[in-house]
Amino acid sequence: MNDNSMTINSYQAALAEGRASPLDWWHFCAAQIEKCEPEVRAWEALAVAAPELDADLADKPLFGVPVGIKDIIETVDFPTGWGTGGYLQTSSSLVDASLVTLLQKQGALVMGKTVSTELAFFTPGKTRNPHDPSRTPGGSSSGSAAAVAAGMVPLAFGTQTAGSMIRPASYCGVFGFKPTFDTLSAAGVKSFSPSLDTLGWFARNIEDICTTFSALTRAPNIAPWEDLVGVRVGIHSLPNALPADDDVVQALATAQARLQNAGAELVQLPLDERYEALVEHQKVVMAYEAAQTLASEYSLLSDRMSLKLVELIEEGKAIDYLQYREAMLAADSLRQALTAVFDTKADVILAASATGEAPEGLESTGDSIYCRAWTLLGVPCINLPFSTGKTGMPVGVQLIADRWQDQRLLEIVSTLISRGVVA
Repeated sequence: MNDNSMTINSYQAALAEGRASPLDWWHFCAAQIEKCEPEVRAWEALAVAAPELDADLADKPLFGVPVGIKDIIETVDFPTGWGTGGYLQTSSSLVDASLVTLLQKQGALVMGKTVSTELAFFTPGKTRNPHDPSRTPGGSSSGSAAAVAAGMVPLAFGTQTAGSMIRPASYCGVFGFKPTFDTLSAAGVKSFSPSLDTLGWFARNIEDICTTFSALTRAPNIAPWEDLVGVRVGIHSLPNALPADDDVVQALATAQARLQNAGAELVQLPLDERYEALVEHQKVVMAYEAAQTLASEYSLLSDRMSLKLVELIEEGKAIDYLQYREAMLAADSLRQALTAVFDTKADVILAASATGEAPEGLESTGDSIYCRAWTLLGVPCINLPFSTGKTGMPVGVQLIADRWQDQRLLEIVSTLISRGVVA
């Protein structure tokens, strides 16, 4: 192996035909890490040696595939620091998170733990954007997005509570997939807001996103269609009234043209003011639940926490049950209303992933404003990395489907790729 064009399926074919050995990808990634890590700084912990392979897993779809695991996901073989820079850390866990076990049972090889922001909130870690080290990679799944973008692993896992998968995928120019809420068990994943926290993954190509989805969920293999004729694409970002950056406007226009070229029908989607309120409802839910899930850490370690995190927890402690209930009931109502929109007006929705290119500087991970509503609704979202902004940095857009329509969403994106519509 001497490039990053390999896909999971092509690697399995090479193994089956004797053109590759089971640890070839591991060694390729180890070399890429040695080359790129000093500048990108995507990792908190790395394996010290190649693992022993289980020959009984040779027929599994992820056999020999190196993966990165966000540092809020517990592992037996690596310490977990939850992005806290050491003020909260365990040398190892008694058991792996469910996700890690499922990956290993599918033959995947864990390269190590990727950098997270502090407790998966907004305070940045050490990671830099591989396209421009002076810029943020986004967060909170900073290391996972950057590691994939830099070619250090083909696959890495993160979580999204506000915009922590889609935004870094946009900033780093990779595919980032957040499935329907609760598709994968969060057992062994540090909780921040249990009603929002969703496991997802990054890859450099859609084929690997799809292969991983099928491997972890036992869904049928995903194949592209002939075209997108008959597919209705609703156009609507939330919040809709936010003045959009020129780079985002151009990225959305490019996406619309490419979707139309593939046969899709574009529909200007009217979503009333109730949907606009979802952004604020998400903030209420996240703060209220974070104040509960992090109560012990706050009680013991608030003097070592970042000011941003302390402020959020204190904000959550000030939110009463009636405010929280109002936000949760609004989300429940709009999930049903959105299903009716998908049934009658659109098959998927095209929306902004982020407010523009990755911001300069490393003091912030950017704004998650365009992701909050969709996360609260629990719908599947995927970042499409095919546009660049005025300085040449990646600018993504996201496609969104109704809950439990993940397979259909991935089929639509796979069709775009197979027709050469998305690079």
